[in-house]
Amino acid sequence: MASKLVHNRLRSLCRISQLSNARFNNKLRDPNSNFPSLHNQVKWRSYSEVSQPTPINPPPPPSPNPSTTSTSSLNEFELAKFSAISETWWDAEGPFKPLHMMNPTRLAFIRSSLCRHFRKDPNCTRPFEGLKFVDVGCGGGILTEPLARMGATIMGVDAVDKNIKIARLHADLDPKASSIEYRCTTAENLVEEQRQFDAVISLEVIEHVADPAGFCKSLSALTIPGGATVISTINRSMRAYATTIVAAEYLLHWLPKGTHQWSSFVTPEELVLILQRASITVQEMAGFVYNPLTGRWFLSDDISVNYIALGTKPANSDETLD
Repeated sequence: MASKLVHNRLRSLCRISQLSNARFNNKLRDPNSNFPSLHNQVKWRSYSEVSQPTPINPPPPPSPNPSTTSTSSLNEFELAKFSAISETWWDAEGPFKPLHMMNPTRLAFIRSSLCRHFRKDPNCTRPFEGLKFVDVGCGGGILTEPLARMGATIMGVDAVDKNIKIARLHADLDPKASSIEYRCTTAENLVEEQRQFDAVISLEVIEHVADPAGFCKSLSALTIPGGATVISTINRSMRAYATTIVAAEYLLHWLPKGTHQWSSFVTPEELVLILQRASITVQEMAGFVYNPLTGRWFLSDDISVNYIALGTKPANSDETLD
């Protein structure tokens, strides 16, 4: 049974169409939205409850930038920023240390949720055998490789050529990962090629693209009917600003300064609505919470900072899952 915390969040999500004029940018506004119907569609799974730490009081963040029309989801500034540190992807103590620390928890959610969706045994060594995945914005492949070891036939794509070169070099060191197909391309290009996958995964990417709505439409187009889309990002909350920017970038120096822009963060309400308009229905959502005493991340019902969501695409009437 879903916890009281998740039920409260679900009620908040269901009220989003009434709050859109105050909280969404112009691109998200739609007077004909049927968003409240999600209350009867979403199946929420409860994760371990955690006590809420006292929020830090950082300086006021900048206001979100107005939406701009773009024919591509690429953000050239973000591409240049990550290209400059691409050689450090597999340095567990380098700029990508937070992702390395979070990776086991991200994989735990992906494994359990996708196994439920595709009716696979999560306890077997290679539960994703026979499934085709794509990791959009794969970086150096720190998520792509373990998914390949779990049996998935997987493609890793990234718009930064240096990232793909690093990913290929590292994958060649492990026979179980050498079958990964890495490509320097974009989700939009794959859509033009009419490629489709059982599961489309894009973690910590949407907050770095120029057009989140267009990006999600591309992810949906890459997902087969009856397939799944998994996205993780950062909530645009004051607590997220305090922890992921003020603390992580300026106080603890876990990340290079300027890694994140608060105005580009996406709230859970916005993500659910964006995905719904791309024909993806969110089925599960969980938060990532860091325990400073153990130095580990764990899944939680707290989605106030880092969170991950799994959505599904309706199956055609003549299609069924394996």
